[in-house]
Amino acid sequence: MLDPLSLAVGAGLIGIGWVFGRFGHRRRAQSEAKSLARCGCGHDLALHDRATGNCHAEFSRKGTHGLREWVRCTCRRYTGPTPLEEVFTSPILPPES
Repeated sequence: MLDPLSLAVGAGLIGIGWVFGRFGHRRRAQSEAKSLARCGCGHDLALHDRATGNCHAEFSRKGTHGLREWVRCTCRRYTGPTPLEEVFTSPILPPES
């Protein structure tokens, strides 16, 4: 036979786990989003060309006749935080001379 006390404790643990999982995840996602280094266009340094500064990211928008089309980001220069490797050292490769 089933013990009613064990069933109540199990249901309580499931309920507490659901509450923490439901509301605890939102706080963690917001703090991770703040820590990412991003440009004003919303893309990070990996999507910007180091020499020209152009953004290589693409996003989808509504085009003609209700169809979706992919267009390039119009960002011309990375405006996010300066990477530490550029602050402390100059790039070694490729040699400029």
